[in-house]
Amino acid sequence: MQRRLASALTLTILCGFPSLAAASDELNQRLIRIFHSDALSAKRFGPARWIRGGAAFTTLEPSASDAAAEDIVEYDTASGKRSVLVSAAQLTPKDAKKPLRIEDYRWDQGLNRLLVFTESKRTWRTNTRGDYWLLDRASGPLKKLGGDAPGSSLMFAKFSPDGTLVAYVRANNLYVEDIATGAIRALTSDGSETLVNGASDWVYEEELNLRDAFRWSPDGKNIAFWQLDESGVQQYSIINNTNSLYPELLKFPYPKAGTKNPSVRVGTIGASGGQPQWMQIPGGPRENYLFRMDWADDRSVAVAQLNRRQNMVTVYLGETTSGAAKVVFRDQDDAWVFVPEGEGAARETQSFDWVKGRQSFLWLSERDGWRRAYSVSLSGGEPVAVTPAASDALEVAGVDAEGRWIYYIASPENATERYLFRSRTDRQGTAERITPAGQRGTHQYDISPDCRWAFHTYSTFDRVPATDLVSLPEEKSVRTLEANELLRSNAAGLLDPPVEFFQLPLASGVTVDGWMIKPRDFDAKKKYPVLVYVYGEPAGTTVVNQWSGRTGFFHRALAADGYLVVSFENRGTPAPKGRSWRKAVYGAVGVLSTQDQTEAVLELGRERPYVDPGRVGVWGWSGGGSNTLNLMFRSPDVYRVGVAVAPVPDQKLYDTIYQERYMGVPSDNAEGYRMGSPINFAGGLRGKLLIVHGSGDDNVHFQGTERLVNRLVELGKTFDFMEYPNRSHGIYEGEGTSLHVYSLIARYIEEHLPAGGR
Repeated sequence: MQRRLASALTLTILCGFPSLAAASDELNQRLIRIFHSDALSAKRFGPARWIRGGAAFTTLEPSASDAAAEDIVEYDTASGKRSVLVSAAQLTPKDAKKPLRIEDYRWDQGLNRLLVFTESKRTWRTNTRGDYWLLDRASGPLKKLGGDAPGSSLMFAKFSPDGTLVAYVRANNLYVEDIATGAIRALTSDGSETLVNGASDWVYEEELNLRDAFRWSPDGKNIAFWQLDESGVQQYSIINNTNSLYPELLKFPYPKAGTKNPSVRVGTIGASGGQPQWMQIPGGPRENYLFRMDWADDRSVAVAQLNRRQNMVTVYLGETTSGAAKVVFRDQDDAWVFVPEGEGAARETQSFDWVKGRQSFLWLSERDGWRRAYSVSLSGGEPVAVTPAASDALEVAGVDAEGRWIYYIASPENATERYLFRSRTDRQGTAERITPAGQRGTHQYDISPDCRWAFHTYSTFDRVPATDLVSLPEEKSVRTLEANELLRSNAAGLLDPPVEFFQLPLASGVTVDGWMIKPRDFDAKKKYPVLVYVYGEPAGTTVVNQWSGRTGFFHRALAADGYLVVSFENRGTPAPKGRSWRKAVYGAVGVLSTQDQTEAVLELGRERPYVDPGRVGVWGWSGGGSNTLNLMFRSPDVYRVGVAVAPVPDQKLYDTIYQERYMGVPSDNAEGYRMGSPINFAGGLRGKLLIVHGSGDDNVHFQGTERLVNRLVELGKTFDFMEYPNRSHGIYEGEGTSLHVYSLIARYIEEHLPAGGR
């Protein structure tokens, strides 16, 4: 009878949180300060654009005539001389009361014309639709592009190389507009809800970082573009219950693991019109991905193809006259082939890194066990490694094609940090570290086209990010661009005690990196509860010595409340520890992370007597939410409290590209999918569990959490659950939402994982 009664009381709906005690007043005040104002938000420099090859740059600054408006100003890089290139007054449309709100901007090559992107709207995951306005600096008046196009309907507008035309996407078709005459020409006419020209679909945008899907030829006579056919791709539905009297239904193509993908091809078309010439890339268009494309010269296009299993990349060179394509390079791996697009390419251009006058390109490969840059010739032959052996090049930061250098991010000696190095592109050699010694932490660079300068942003876990202009290759700081002094002042009392980075050797034979934040009044003679912050999937790392923004302040607030807040980097995350570290997880996502995370927290308790093994909690978001579930279900003797936000309880419910990259196709690895999915181990739950999800999540679908709720109810498990109506994966939409989410997490932890030393 007691079991029957328990099963009838399995679910607590947290609306107003009647079951939860309020968080302490001090913690509440901290959370309000973090999430209800901008006092603790970092300012970023820009948006800045390198011009004149790097001899100058432009950025936005408050206008002298109206502080609420912005001018586009030019700085001479070497001298710092400032001039207003375009004033806010020039960016005020006729009969308008205020200037355009600049969300992005783009120059033609001669700096004579400017495109301004404004009034943007979300397409899939990001705001890629909007209005484009053209300013001709010689003639003066602003002109809105698109003719009679509806508002906020143009995408990816960009100048032809000679600056006389602008191409853009509208309603899934490609258009070209003549600047002088205003004439608009549709290059494609078959675009529809399921056929997309020059833009991307949901899964390509999210997992291959493809949004802008067309490229001008160097001579400006042709355009190469992607076409995606989503007919046959099953649609996911999101129900909006709150915006109108009756529910609204949003449906969009979303291929789940093992299901039909969109069909994709690459073609070229004349800027004056005509029929597309499709590149004759072998292989089924639904069973392969075309993830990178660029012009090699005026008559040929390089296209990178990834097979569905994602263990082989083939680069083809296609002729624009016939469409004939030949193989110029292949890369293979027993697990998955690394492509920067799969981890969200950091650089703005998602193109090839050309060298030797576009006769060769650079490619990151893990073929010898480390991620190294290779020089690949279009004429064939073996690729040549240009970065050192036994060291990972994490990403390409810049290529000096004239000086024959590749600049890249690496950290050979400490996987938690990020530095700039360079190596020759025309021969094998040793790496030259550019980031000065002694500056431990994370360094990010936006390098000028001539590779003589860079916007350099430096931060650590405890150091507020600051951006300065540096000269290269010696990296000499020229001037500060954004010091974040206000943030530094506001954060001064919140960054004590400093974070501790450490390493833990595990019984399985691996060593994991970790960090810990201790309470301010820490007493090593007492025992404290541990709260683990987890991600643990192949798409990201948590143990990096860099500024972590509001999430970092949230963890500090919890530490000040009396918790040891820690994070561990398990195998399978993209840390610079070699291929075997990253790909140990292949086919078993969720299994190895559970093992490593559990071993790590147990080892921490054995190593440090102030850890209370009876008070261990865990929380995470997205993949971290999935790992929170796995840890709560599969290591219930270790983890007593868990908060899983936007988790993936069943891996078969996530998209094809991400899930199949790391797990294979479900039909080939049914047992791996079963073992990695938390829902199949829900019977192990014994601790306190809170599940949080937004019903409008187009990425990690609410469907999975609903299935998990049903399973936990079926099993008679007590748990707590919070739905945020119509919120997406980040659960931030709507006034007060972020504060609400993090306050909920904090209150739940405080109630079920008592704080303080004992």
